[in-house]
Amino acid sequence: MRTLLSTALVRKPDAFRVWRETIYDRLSPLEITKIGDRPFEGEIEAADLGSLLVTRVSSGATRTRLTTEALRRSEKEATVTVAIMLSGVSTFARDDREAIQRPGDIVVLDRRPGSTESSDDSKALFLEIPADRLESMLGPARLFAALNIGSEQASASLVRTFFDELILIHERLDPETATRMSSIGIDLLVASIAERMARDVPTHVHGNLVVQRAKAYIETNLHDPTLDPPHLAAAVGVSLRRLQALFHERGRHISDWIWRRRLEVAALRLTDPGCGHLSVGLLAHGCGFSSQAHFSRRFKDRFGMTPREYRHAAGLEAASARQR
Repeated sequence: MRTLLSTALVRKPDAFRVWRETIYDRLSPLEITKIGDRPFEGEIEAADLGSLLVTRVSSGATRTRLTTEALRRSEKEATVTVAIMLSGVSTFARDDREAIQRPGDIVVLDRRPGSTESSDDSKALFLEIPADRLESMLGPARLFAALNIGSEQASASLVRTFFDELILIHERLDPETATRMSSIGIDLLVASIAERMARDVPTHVHGNLVVQRAKAYIETNLHDPTLDPPHLAAAVGVSLRRLQALFHERGRHISDWIWRRRLEVAALRLTDPGCGHLSVGLLAHGCGFSSQAHFSRRFKDRFGMTPREYRHAAGLEAASARQR
């Protein structure tokens, strides 16, 4: 990661002010006050993983407020921030929900007024993500904002490890690959949030969350040709009959949804210049189809043209042919 600011290089009387201004510019127009009398020390590092903005913040003890006025000045109302705690302790508050974060914990912060208090020597990784990337799978952000996802949850550990590794290698990735890798990381995050939400959700919305968890699992496992309704039910921890009933209540069949998403993702990849080097067969395999013939037949039924015709219409067939 590139260093945006190290207070070790700033005059001590100016250290906190400069650090606060850098946070303001990089993250959000926050009101930040220093806690305690110790000389302030902090560091801000940054990385851009495709379209994903990543910031690592180390600091002394601080108290932060995101106010209604600050939100009006912000240009990031369409995003949420995901905080992954690396060291120290932070407390995040939104409305009547409070999350106490310890190393390895994850919390999502939406764009509503709230406060944060961080201990001395705290360090956290902040991911700025389009809100609709999470809400399309999990519902409104207020349902999961400031809900602590503890490090004891295996999927939370997986999310942290994935982003740690991605940050280490991101400078060796071309922009298209970095974007795809960050998207995979967000899918892992969605699955982790869904798992956490299901633990203490009110009974009347539990069915919605089971379906959301199932859809999140489908998104991250479309490549697996063995993904089917029994496999999915086992993965989300309910009986096949229960999962089928939940999908039927929403006017869907599990198998139809899986195949629909495979075809939609395949269509996106056929028109993605970053996937132009992939043959139709490889692309089909990557979306969970057991054969190119099966893929082509289903694709034509859905879109009215073969995958090759669809790619040609997007102007990518010639580039694909040159790669072969």
